[in-house]
Amino acid sequence: MAITKVVVMPVYEDVEASTRLFQELARTQGADTYIVAVDDGSVRQPLDVAAIAVAGLDGVVVRLRRNVGHQRAIAIGLSYVAEHFGDDATVIVMDSDGEDTPESITELLAGLSSPDVDVVVGERKSRVESVKFKTFYVVYKTLFSLLSGRKISFGNFMAAKMPAVRRLASMQELWTHVAACVLGSKLRVQSCPLDRGPRYAGKSKMNFVGLALHGFRALMVFAEDVLVRVGIACTLVAGLSVVGGITAMLLKALGFATPGWFSLAFGILLLVFLQTAALTLIILMLSGMMRGGGVLSVGGYREFVDEVLHARER
Repeated sequence: MAITKVVVMPVYEDVEASTRLFQELARTQGADTYIVAVDDGSVRQPLDVAAIAVAGLDGVVVRLRRNVGHQRAIAIGLSYVAEHFGDDATVIVMDSDGEDTPESITELLAGLSSPDVDVVVGERKSRVESVKFKTFYVVYKTLFSLLSGRKISFGNFMAAKMPAVRRLASMQELWTHVAACVLGSKLRVQSCPLDRGPRYAGKSKMNFVGLALHGFRALMVFAEDVLVRVGIACTLVAGLSVVGGITAMLLKALGFATPGWFSLAFGILLLVFLQTAALTLIILMLSGMMRGGGVLSVGGYREFVDEVLHARER
């Protein structure tokens, strides 16, 4: 059987939803769909590879030695695909809970028909989320735009050609944040507005702290850009504090300052100057630490893999 569509998905303690997703993929996308399900160190509900076979599909369950997180699990899945599949395959990345609907895959793949498009990303038209989540998402997109100079309006749901997958798999940023890595990859990206569906079963395991951390990781991909923008802002604030300090000394010398005013104003401005200088230095150090570590060699994803289970014997 020729494989044309490879679906990569992370699964963590979510057997019921992922099992239903396999069945829906078989119904909507056909038997030429190959599943690469990355079991992210599940303990209570490890994913059984039989769930893929029962749905009438071929595929593998890549079991990890430990929980590495949603983004790294996707990176491992894409690295596995880049190593084992040829250019005739098209790769889809999606969540395993049903919020990325199988019916939407057809729309993503339609965008890849153009020779001028490498990746098609799903941009949400509607969300089945709480007001708290929607508010945080707006704040996140605004901060990301201000600090990185780029706009991000998509998540992990995307379709890509194999050359694009190999490019992404070679980038260390993929292990930090998948969507931000796509933005920084220089690939030709096209957006596809899609509706988000409800979960098939269970509840999301992502809490507010996890969402905040996910947003900060997107900024880490563009650490140099963030550093420059924050550095410029800190320099401007430091410059204004110096000007304010000089002005305060002139007013003091001319006798316009009331008792105690000069000491208070000059002390505050000095603290502002020292804090902005320290902030710039800290950001520079963190950027250097991030860029200097965490780089895996080709095939390094295997260090996280415990076993690979095939749905059908080859």
